[in-house]
Amino acid sequence: MKKYSLLYIALGSLMALSSCDSFLDTMPDNRAEINTESKVTSLLVSAYPTNASILMTEMSSDNAMDNGSRFTPGEQVQEEAYLWQDITGSGNDSPKNFWDGCYNAIAAANQALAAIEEMGNPASLQAQRGEALVCRAYGHFALANVFCLAYNPLTADKDLGLPYSEAPETEVAPHYVRGNMKELYAKIYADLEEGLPLINDEIYSVPQYHFNRKAAYAFAARFNLYYHNYDKVIEYANVVLGATPEKVMKDWYEIVMNTASNWSVRVDMYISASEPANLLLLPVTSSWGYYGGPYDLGRRYGHAQAICKEETGRAPGMWGSFSNLLPYKNMWGYDEKLAVSKIGGYFYYTDKVNGIGYRKNVILTFSTDETVLCRAEAYALQNNLDKATEDINIWLASHTLQGLQVSTQDIVDFYGSIENMPIDNSVRTIKKRINPLGFTVAEGNQMEIIQCVLHLRRIETLLEGLRWQDIKRYGIEISHNRDGQSDDVLKVDDPRRAIQLPQDVINAGLEANPRN
Repeated sequence: MKKYSLLYIALGSLMALSSCDSFLDTMPDNRAEINTESKVTSLLVSAYPTNASILMTEMSSDNAMDNGSRFTPGEQVQEEAYLWQDITGSGNDSPKNFWDGCYNAIAAANQALAAIEEMGNPASLQAQRGEALVCRAYGHFALANVFCLAYNPLTADKDLGLPYSEAPETEVAPHYVRGNMKELYAKIYADLEEGLPLINDEIYSVPQYHFNRKAAYAFAARFNLYYHNYDKVIEYANVVLGATPEKVMKDWYEIVMNTASNWSVRVDMYISASEPANLLLLPVTSSWGYYGGPYDLGRRYGHAQAICKEETGRAPGMWGSFSNLLPYKNMWGYDEKLAVSKIGGYFYYTDKVNGIGYRKNVILTFSTDETVLCRAEAYALQNNLDKATEDINIWLASHTLQGLQVSTQDIVDFYGSIENMPIDNSVRTIKKRINPLGFTVAEGNQMEIIQCVLHLRRIETLLEGLRWQDIKRYGIEISHNRDGQSDDVLKVDDPRRAIQLPQDVINAGLEANPRN
């Protein structure tokens, strides 16, 4: 029986080691034999990233602005992300920690897969094999969303990808190449296609903390949306949403109208494992709950009132006043950063006496609310506008006070009457000009339905980091104001749309993202 090391040094850290000795000296004490089904199952708890990219991606997006030098910025990562600089800051939300966290998770998945293979790939471990494959796919997908450009079929064979780790490390300092996005996405797709049919919820005590069946198919729906496989998006979203999707959407009326106006209570409801809309919850070490929440921390850059009242939660919509939009009926925070009760900041003490510990969050990674918008977008891109409208109405029914329902023509008329917001932010609207990468959207009805979906996705995923992916996929050009300086404009072909790799990874020889 082979032994697989439970100690896996993430690619960036492993490549940066100055000598073999330090790695080899620590390996034996952390070596364990993965030779039973229970050990494989336990190992897969570590196959999920323990760090988040939300602080980087929210600050990079148009959900944040510079509130002026009179406010103190948060940690260096927050400021550098907002300024679209190569991020050199350290901490839980840094590129290095996110990189290491994802590749450590991938390593655990690889070790589980190798152990299952060594045990003869028994039928009793097929569910674990499925989970490991989906976890490996997710780890690489999460990394690609941060460190790569959006997938573009026209340029995917040239755009830089990332190393795809498919086996436990057996060398101290192996050589890695980035490859391209075509190769990277093909491998993610292959792992997903193999893993999805094997997922079995019966092996989980709390399914929402694992890739249960619905969570895995929600991931597959989002991935295939980014991959431009719209039939697959619809097929997989159907598995998640079932025949009566309105019954599995989040009950925003209950959260907002039938619960006391208390931030912590509503956050706990939002991330509850008993909520049917919540498909995958990931505990992570991150300060985002403090920066994105209603706390006096990092107020220099944030989701300010100016953005909120004209572009996001407090902007008028098809529902009329924002008071009819349930998630945003009550918001908390300061004019410099307004928050919805989604992500709470928790502190895990390692030494209560001296106040030492870690900032923690529980991240809602996949939900039915976002999946129905993935399906709506796929229908719209297939020009099946009435089916897209049906999904939009499913979302509206649970997110608006009176359960608003609209027709396709209502959507076309409403968004068609709104001007695209200028890049310089001189006038703010809920609609921005799109420049789709590798696909087309026709002017007229299809354009307005897509504009509606993008608007709802921005509202749905606020504070969750996904707006940055929509900006990348649709080539939306945005600008960030800078106190005392001219605005910085992010054009459609700006290479800064791919956040720079951690510096130690670059120093170790992995090709950096290009910069002008």
